[in-house]
Amino acid sequence: MRIIRFLKNWTLPVAMLCGVLAYLVCCELPLTVQAKHTILWATELLQPILLFLMLFVSFCKIRPSDLRPHRWHLWLLLTQCALFTLCSLLLWAFPTTDARLVVEGFMLAVICPTATACAVVTQKLGGDSAATTSYTIIINMAVALFCPLLLPLAHPQAGMTFLPASLVIINKVFPLLIVPLFLAWFVRYLVPGFHKKILQQKDLAFYMWAVSLAIAIAVTCRALSHSDESLWHVGGIAVATLIACLFQFAYGRVVGRRYGMSLEAGQAMGQKNTVFIIWLGYTFLSPITATAGGFYSIWHNVVNSYQLYKKRRDTSA
Repeated sequence: MRIIRFLKNWTLPVAMLCGVLAYLVCCELPLTVQAKHTILWATELLQPILLFLMLFVSFCKIRPSDLRPHRWHLWLLLTQCALFTLCSLLLWAFPTTDARLVVEGFMLAVICPTATACAVVTQKLGGDSAATTSYTIIINMAVALFCPLLLPLAHPQAGMTFLPASLVIINKVFPLLIVPLFLAWFVRYLVPGFHKKILQQKDLAFYMWAVSLAIAIAVTCRALSHSDESLWHVGGIAVATLIACLFQFAYGRVVGRRYGMSLEAGQAMGQKNTVFIIWLGYTFLSPITATAGGFYSIWHNVVNSYQLYKKRRDTSA
């Protein structure tokens, strides 16, 4: 029972450690190249499935009438877009700067939309998951329109224009965001018995997120081990994403406090879809920039682990 209690209390750190160990074990096993490709294919297939199911379970707990905009949504959106624009203009003005990779890592960390698991963690912390879900939808739509406008400016590529880039981003984001939402509403109104059983599974979405996190950390370890960039660049991206993470959690809390939603705003701005950061880096920037998603995944889950620990401590006091 003590082991089970420990695993429940420290689910996120344990999941991160399991991800690291899983990657190290796979590296040491005498596997063929084909077997390693099969494992990589399986992880790439499993992660979106887990995210889809996790979102479906989370959305089952949210009524359609709960999804509405809040004033703090606008402030967070404007701040993310302003920081991304500033970084893009900086790279456009100084295209050969040695700090390019570091700036690119930071700009991905600030413009990246809210994590799909944000509603899960927010609910676990006792916050309003509907408010963070509303912002998740808003920021994803903004990113699909805003990134294609400025990414060609920050990192020019032949043939990359607004419309194709927008469609690529929409195709990546919306199937994992909108489809689970409408499916949850379908089940709520047309299959109420099944919907009731889902609601009875209190922490199901959270543990799905833990498995998904372990996979994400394993993928991060693989990306870092295969990187041939200098330690200065890798370390610079790690520091830049740490600064971005701490700033966004703190800024979100400060803004949200004005509207009585400090926790929700902090989570909405600080907890990111790190899989999207990795994909965005690989697709539009460079493989080394994609490691920003891996580093950010570590930082925001450390913050979430501390918040969950603090919640348990305050509850038991």
